[in-house]
Amino acid sequence: MASISAATLFPNFRSLSGRRRSPMLSSRCALDEKVAVAVGAEKFKLTTSGKCEVDYLGESTRGDLNVNPDYLESFGDNGHVFGGAIEEVARVEAEEAEKLLIQLGLSGPYSALHSPRGIFCTRTLSLRSISAIGYDMDYTLIHYNVMAWEGRAYDYCMENLRNMGFPVDGLSFDPNLVIRGLVIDKEKGNLVKADRFGYVKRAMHGTTMLSNRAVSEIYGRELVDLRKENRWEFLNTFFSVSEAVAYMQMVDRLDAGDVTIGVGPIDYKGLYKAVGKALFRAHVEGQLKNEIMSKPELFVEPDPDLPLVLLDQKEAGKKLLLITNSDYLYTDKMMQHSFNRFLPNDMGWRDLFDIVITSARKPEFFQMSHPMYEIVTNAGLMRPSFKIKMGGLYSGGSAQMVENSLGVHGDEILYVGDHIYTDVSQSKVHLRWRTALVCRELEVEYDALIRSRGHRSELIELINQKEVLGDLFNQLRLALQRRNNFRPAQTFAATQMDDQELTEKMQKLLIVMQRIDQAISPLMERDGELFNERWGYLSRASLWDKSHLMRQIEKYADIYTSRVSNFLHYTPFMYFHSPEQTLAHDSYSFYCTQSSEN
Repeated sequence: MASISAATLFPNFRSLSGRRRSPMLSSRCALDEKVAVAVGAEKFKLTTSGKCEVDYLGESTRGDLNVNPDYLESFGDNGHVFGGAIEEVARVEAEEAEKLLIQLGLSGPYSALHSPRGIFCTRTLSLRSISAIGYDMDYTLIHYNVMAWEGRAYDYCMENLRNMGFPVDGLSFDPNLVIRGLVIDKEKGNLVKADRFGYVKRAMHGTTMLSNRAVSEIYGRELVDLRKENRWEFLNTFFSVSEAVAYMQMVDRLDAGDVTIGVGPIDYKGLYKAVGKALFRAHVEGQLKNEIMSKPELFVEPDPDLPLVLLDQKEAGKKLLLITNSDYLYTDKMMQHSFNRFLPNDMGWRDLFDIVITSARKPEFFQMSHPMYEIVTNAGLMRPSFKIKMGGLYSGGSAQMVENSLGVHGDEILYVGDHIYTDVSQSKVHLRWRTALVCRELEVEYDALIRSRGHRSELIELINQKEVLGDLFNQLRLALQRRNNFRPAQTFAATQMDDQELTEKMQKLLIVMQRIDQAISPLMERDGELFNERWGYLSRASLWDKSHLMRQIEKYADIYTSRVSNFLHYTPFMYFHSPEQTLAHDSYSFYCTQSSEN
């Protein structure tokens, strides 16, 4: 029997598990929900792992609801009470569903899709088939004020550099100097932005942007290859901002001859190691985290909707996991500050999660096995542990131990994080977990793209006009070439043009195209400046091409969004469909189809 989703059968399921509830959710409300679920339970059967199939998109039907066979009679023989062709039934029911959504005051998932708070899908994903959802903490469940957090990380880094003998006086933190997705070239002291193929499109040496000609001369014969870790360093996350700003500023000091430390000559690669060491000390020595723990309100931006998302997922039967590289004391402080005040009925943040793992040592957590310890006191006292228990609090361990304890593996687990490599890539490559990337900058980029529509339209119009002029010029140039070689032009009319008419037309076209180029060039440089004046958009490397970061997202993240609380605009049963992937020849084949029909 075909599986029927809860969202299809009962749109008002959204009012039970997906609506926006107040932070002070009453016990009466919670009781009503449990009763509602109990009443409906007898009419449906849940598709279990042992009885699931694969649907027409290749997704597991695990977690789908089916109508209990005992209740099929009320719908006629095998549900044929609807009558008529399924195409007509589908049209009528879809119209009724849209009306009911409006009557209930609920928004469909596609209204959220076309907003900066949407969840965007690169590979089809059914949340119904997900048995467990794991979360990273920093910049995923907990969002920091970048200026405050990274600014203090920068301050500690520069102070450590000063103690190492580096000249840092007069430098200050500038978060607009870099964006996520850029790549540090440690050999040349450059910061570059590459397209999806690895070709460098923009570059900065120290804090000075390089011209297009300089970029071409330096990188025209090579590609960014992230596998060469000794040269390239990818800025995966917000945590990379402070390091990149400090490094690029110190490149300026090195070029100026101001870096004269006692260890002898230092190159760009050595300088990068020194900056990394200074920032690492700031983390290891605990100064930064102690400051944040003492005054979290100065660094953390709470999201009242976030706990409600996890409640919905937990009530939907998902096992929730917290897997973070942060230590227990820091994790507990941050989670208490961000979650406890928004939870109902005296719940604490620990009540949301079936398993909590701190000091996970990702990405190694996904790659190999490490010793695991159970945290047994609020002070963080630990003892060795060899098995994960539900409700447990641990340090270390491995993803394999998590799978064994849950009894679920691979694509039954969704992991949500902000780091494209540590969180998303490695859990996907080594374990085949489903993945979600959190990228807060999407909200700013979405707004910038909307505000730049006029600019982009003007730019595209000029490019299209030049293309038409260029087509004519190239045809006339070919006609002139053939004429000089005593051969007829492409057409009789072109052959009949006299020499003066042909050359004058070509001269005029050249002058116009050169002036168009002069207009296009500044417009192209300004494209994306509403997001970042130096680097343009996060997801784009040029007007039409994707950035290297976007290629990484498409390759490793099944879905991506700006914040975890965006799940509140959907349901825990959502079936995310990836959009059609257009190819270069699609527009031509569509045109040919339309022409043949006419």
